[in-house]
Amino acid sequence: MRPDLNDFEGIWTFDRRVTHEAGLPAKASGHAVFTPDGTGLRYDETGQLRINDVSPMTATRCYLWRRGGVVLFEDGRAFHTIPDDQGPARHYCGADTYHVRYDFLNWPIWTSRWSVTGPKKAYDMATVYQPG
Repeated sequence: MRPDLNDFEGIWTFDRRVTHEAGLPAKASGHAVFTPDGTGLRYDETGQLRINDVSPMTATRCYLWRRGGVVLFEDGRAFHTIPDDQGPARHYCGADTYHVRYDFLNWPIWTSRWSVTGPKKAYDMATVYQPG
């Protein structure tokens, strides 16, 4: 069962592993902050991305989370909806397809697992979130 939107409010730490079909594996870790924005929550993520021996890079992203599990891009465009039953969700970006499954069974520790396929992308990404 998906937690209530307000249950996400606050600071979370995250650890992410990215496995590319034809490339180097990557890791990222940092903080995700959910803050009220008047319509739901704003998700702001800042972390350090590490690919092999290359110097770490700062990575950021922002999404808007709404009631009913609706996730929007920062500019308000639809991204995906988190199913209440933890089933899969999808997002189509041109010919590339993003499949995601969220797992809230060990709440407040939760995960998202992405599988991205298409002519331009082929990777899996797993992220673990914990209260931070």
